[in-house]
Amino acid sequence: MATKTAMAAFAPMAVIWLRMGLASLMVFVLMRKIPRPAYRKGDWKILLLLCLMQPCLYFLLEGYAISLTTSAQAGMISSIVPLLVIVGAWAILKERLSVRNGVGLALSIAGVIWLSLSGAPDESAPNPVLGNLLEVGAMVAAAVYMVVMKRLSTRYSTWWLTGMQCVAGAIFFLPGMFLQPLPAVADIPVEAWLAVLYLGLFVTLGAFGLYNMAMTFMPAGRAAVAINMVSPVALVSGWLFLGEAMTPMQLAACALVGVGVIVGGRN
Repeated sequence: MATKTAMAAFAPMAVIWLRMGLASLMVFVLMRKIPRPAYRKGDWKILLLLCLMQPCLYFLLEGYAISLTTSAQAGMISSIVPLLVIVGAWAILKERLSVRNGVGLALSIAGVIWLSLSGAPDESAPNPVLGNLLEVGAMVAAAVYMVVMKRLSTRYSTWWLTGMQCVAGAIFFLPGMFLQPLPAVADIPVEAWLAVLYLGLFVTLGAFGLYNMAMTFMPAGRAAVAINMVSPVALVSGWLFLGEAMTPMQLAACALVGVGVIVGGRN
């Protein structure tokens, strides 16, 4: 919802750069309190992959997805991340994968496809099919990032990794800041500035930092289940504050996604 509010005044790339820039400034303020990393030769490859997936590819895809679909549909699609992480953790980290996990993943993917095809263009979602496809791509990038973060968290401070991601994102998205004309400062509503501030400090740095830290204490697949909270919050927020509507077909598709997540998320 905050992303949608910010994008009402700023271009997608501007929103992403502003939130990354604000988070990076806070990282530099707190730098002395962040433990130094235990770098090993060759780690730059996996660190590069981490930053490429999150924030670069993730925010690039999601930024445009939110401008093409509703926040409610994007929120429901985000609920497939735990299942993608479970599969990735099984393949890379050798965490357990059950038949139930596989069935849940299949149901969720079917629900996402149904949700995308049942969406009709309107003012808040000019191209829901493309928007939802981009959102799925963003969720794949997010799942890869979570698995990589889990692997790195055994030797690196998760706050150092989070700070590195913020700085990398600010550098990566800087050129995009100038691809579209910037609005005059006087024309930008206060709500848009507050949304950017919230996204930069409380989401990009705060929420991601806390989530990264949580993965040091539990399996990646189990930690990813917490993302299920995004879906109901996005649905309710989009309905309450943005006036977004959902058709019966979309509600049924959301239910199928939810069933898949519940089935696949159980051990």
